[in-house]
Amino acid sequence: MRTALKRSDGQTTLFMPASSNDGLGVKIVTLSEPCGGSIDASSMSSFDSLSLSSISAPSAGSSTAAFDVPADIPPSINSSQSTSPKGSLTLLDKTGSPRALVNAEEITAFRTALASTMLFKKRTNVHDLVVFGAGKQAYWHIRLALLLRGPEIHHLNIINRTFDTAHALIERLYNPSVTPAPFPTINIPTAETTDLARPNISIITSAHNEYARLLKSTVRASSVIFCTTPSLAPLFPAEYLTNTEGRKKGRYIAAIGSYKAHMIELHPDILRQAVAPQHGHHHHKHAQQGGAVVVDSVEACLKEAGEIIQAGLGGREVVEIGELVMLKRDAERKRLQATGQGTALDGSGVELGEGKKMKGSDGKEHKADSGLMEWLQRGNVIYKSVGLGLMDVVVGGDLVRLADERGVGTMIENF
Repeated sequence: MRTALKRSDGQTTLFMPASSNDGLGVKIVTLSEPCGGSIDASSMSSFDSLSLSSISAPSAGSSTAAFDVPADIPPSINSSQSTSPKGSLTLLDKTGSPRALVNAEEITAFRTALASTMLFKKRTNVHDLVVFGAGKQAYWHIRLALLLRGPEIHHLNIINRTFDTAHALIERLYNPSVTPAPFPTINIPTAETTDLARPNISIITSAHNEYARLLKSTVRASSVIFCTTPSLAPLFPAEYLTNTEGRKKGRYIAAIGSYKAHMIELHPDILRQAVAPQHGHHHHKHAQQGGAVVVDSVEACLKEAGEIIQAGLGGREVVEIGELVMLKRDAERKRLQATGQGTALDGSGVELGEGKKMKGSDGKEHKADSGLMEWLQRGNVIYKSVGLGLMDVVVGGDLVRLADERGVGTMIENF
């Protein structure tokens, strides 16, 4: 578990130690408390400050992109405060000798998005992708989603308080020569038609009197939602997803922005409904619920995840992603130990875990089976993450190995 120090200047410093099979390490990051960076609960009924602008992404092979900024968007509405974590990741080998020092800001967003997209890549429908926020977390969630399922994403909607920040994110993704970035442009897998090769991109930002209508229609149409903001209030009303109309469609929702008990992106009612027993006596067709919220760590989320805490969920209502997804080598070992009980791997070398009991449509607990796969692929799935030091150590170790192979970075001899 990480240690949090509340500093006199209002910032929080996190110490996240971890040990892996290949070594150990600690990430130390400082985060600023968000100030008004969320949708105020008192304004949830009016939503009178948002604008929608469609942006055309460049076609395949294009080196430039034209973005039309609406004239009614003031150029100076960006907040100067950054809520990105500042700090470093120190990696040590098995003996404790220094291995690497890595800037923590980019790797934190990268490894978080890696975890969020583990379940995303299994989804049957990813046509309509909605992202709340436009920082580094939003960038990496969008980037990995496009790399994994680019031709299948028809609409990409970014909902952010400022247009300029979201505009810069799109430029960084598709045209880093305009907004320099340390990463190459995205090479989305080719599709037979241009329409499938690039999603239609829209940015929803503050300055329009039809915010409520746009927000509601965008959330309702979504098949995937990434919430990446350090919000202090729900990003949208619960009824958008909890009423009869909202429940007709199965969605994958990843909420990774909040990291304290008082921070929240999803309304608690959305999580309560996700874990409620399903009854078959109603006359409405609803997307399947799995009876649980998927988390990166049960222990950490029960202590630090605002959505989990404010919804009043307990250990029996959350399931770790590690219990659902196993590495291929673990699956093979398990099959050897249980002759005749082998199961099929998917094409990417991962297997859904067996034996985890989850609530079914009858309110009773059942072992994970094809019903679990159906839920993860088509049902309403909520993934909540607060971050693990182990993610940083493992991903950081792989990045350093790649850096060694490619001659990237500075080597200090005899350090």
